[in-house]
Amino acid sequence: MKRIMLKLSGEALAGEKKTGFDEVTVKNVAAQVKQLVDDGIEVGIVIGGGNFWRGRTSESIDRTKADQIGMLATVMNCIYVSEIFRSLGMMTNILTPFECGSFTKLFSKDRANKYFAHGQVVFFAGGTGHPYFSTDTGVVLRAVEVEADVILLAKAVDGVYDDDPRKNPDAKKYDEVTIAEVIEKNLQVVDMTASILARDNKMPMWVFGLSGKDSIVNTVKGRFEGTKVLV
Repeated sequence: MKRIMLKLSGEALAGEKKTGFDEVTVKNVAAQVKQLVDDGIEVGIVIGGGNFWRGRTSESIDRTKADQIGMLATVMNCIYVSEIFRSLGMMTNILTPFECGSFTKLFSKDRANKYFAHGQVVFFAGGTGHPYFSTDTGVVLRAVEVEADVILLAKAVDGVYDDDPRKNPDAKKYDEVTIAEVIEKNLQVVDMTASILARDNKMPMWVFGLSGKDSIVNTVKGRFEGTKVLV
């Protein structure tokens, strides 16, 4: 495994507070990513914006504007997490699909590959740059574009279940499931647009719980306890 795309939810970064950032959680993620980078693995990261904004639940704001606010929330998250990574000695860069002045650089595959070649962690902020597309679609799109080997989905739940395990204690966890089954059964791994994009481009996704000890490193090193979504 040479290049991975890691998706972090904004809620996971907020910890128990459910809003803003939990620095202990972010530093734990950073320490794990540093282990991977030191081992020569190229790491791209996409972060959701849910710790700051859930605009789609509002009936008072135009959907396009709500999605634009959400995109900016992901930029804020990436700037913060990038700085935590830098404090641990990593080199980072943030790419966005739209101009953000001097805060970020404009995304291109060539630019991302240049940063990867120099051992930098590359943050892909701003989603796809368009409304009506989630960061789920954004992470699959970027993973396909930069030819990542796998997408790692670090979630609050430790895998893919046939029902919500937080509501149904008898929910069954899958060790492996195909992306076709995910789409057919609507298993909520990622949204439907992202699922179809992953299927059509044969992009595997591994789902695991972020809160487990060394969960990111263990997933990459083969000590995997989540669910593999196969193509």
